Parts: sequence; C-alpha cells; structure tokens
Amino acid sequence: MVEIKGLEKFASKDFPGHISSTVFLAGCNFRCPFCHNSDLVLNPGSLQTLDLNFFLSYLDSRKGWLDGLCLSGGEPLLHEDIEVLARVIKDRGFLLKIDTNGSFPERLEYLIREGLVDWVAMDIKGPLKRYPEIVRAKVDLEKINRSVEVIKNSGVEYIFRTTVVPGLLGENDLIQIGGWLKGARVFQLQQFVPQNTIDPEYLKVKPYPAEQLQSWAELLKPYFEEVRIEGA
Repeated sequence: MVEIKGLEKFASKDFPGHISSTVFLAGCNFRCPFCHNSDLVLNPGSLQTLDLNFFLSYLDSRKGWLDGLCLSGGEPLLHEDIEVLARVIKDRGFLLKIDTNGSFPERLEYLIREGLVDWVAMDIKGPLKRYPEIVRAKVDLEKINRSVEVIKNSGVEYIFRTTVVPGLLGENDLIQIGGWLKGARVFQLQQFVPQNTIDPEYLKVKPYPAEQLQSWAELLKPYFEEVRIEGA
C-alpha cells in the first residue's frame, strides 16, 4: 500500500465542515518554488514511513468521532495504488477528501466513479498557459484542464484554490483564472506563507496584505458562486 509519511490527527481547516485528519503522502511531479512541503517533495526518503498497523488501529479508534480523512501531499494521485488506501478508509465508514494538482484526471475520475471520494480540492497554480513557468516542471495542460472539467461535473463537493505569491501571481493572472474556471462553485484565495519553501529565495518573499486579497476576492465574485479567503 502507499507509504504514509505524515499524519495530522486533527486538521481543523483541511476538510471544510468536518472533523478530520490529514494523511500526507510523499512525492510530487511539480516543483512549485513556494511549496511549503519541501521534504515531502524533494526528500521523501528522509521521512519516516508510518507503520500500516498503527494507521489501521488509528482509523479503528476514531470511528464515531472522526468524520473523514484528507489525502494530501505531495501529490497523492501520483501513486498508482492510491485506490487501496482510499478503500481502506472508505470501508471503515469515513468520508474522504483528495487534494490534487490536477495532473492525473483519469485516476481522479476513476476514484470518483467508484464512490471513493466525497470531496476534492484542486490547486490552481495560475493561468493555464503559465503552468510550466510556475510549477517548474513539464506539464500536460490538457490533463490539468480535464481535471477541472471532471471535478466540476463530478457531483461531489469541491473547491478550486490558488496560492497568491507576490512576484509570481498578480491581478491579471487571477482574472484569467476566473475566466478559465467560470461557473465553478467555490474558489479560494490562499495566503502565501514563506516557510520551508522548495526554493529558499521564497523565504524572503513578503505575503500580500490581507486587504489586497479581500479586494481580489471582490473582483472574482462574478466568476464563481462563492469566493473564500484562507490565511489572511
């Protein structure tokens, strides 16, 4: 089964409206310079793998108390055997949320079709044409766009979210994102946190003021049913 590299037993913000834990899986196909999970992405071998029996006993001990679990990373859908972990969680009666960068639409669509996913959060890195520049990796843009369509038409709860990093994303980028995702249910602007970043230069970047995020949220309201702000 997939190796679990971290477990946040109480994750108050990761699964909206639910009492949840977050499971962190190693590895990612992107190299976003502002990512704050650098060890999971760059040095997963240096992180201890959670004992499977411990994880199973943890799940069993949380029945009736925990609503669900969030699979995060890294990029959880990078793992071909993610279905096994998803079934282990769902078979115990928990809700399941997937955090994804949208690179694996076929895998995502399969999990949704099998009834293994209740919630999806997709990170939108920027306007589609700027993806290779922002994520510093080769990107199949058709797959990113396909994931957006899969999620919008899935029937499960979802959120699209963008981390606004000064010097990397600005107002024009957000308007382009709004046009791309127009009609989506929920979009979230996320405050950048200069902590443990993949590119050390981003530790020096000062986040946008909260007022700026609030202004952009107002600007984006015509594109979405709801616009949220996280971390500001």
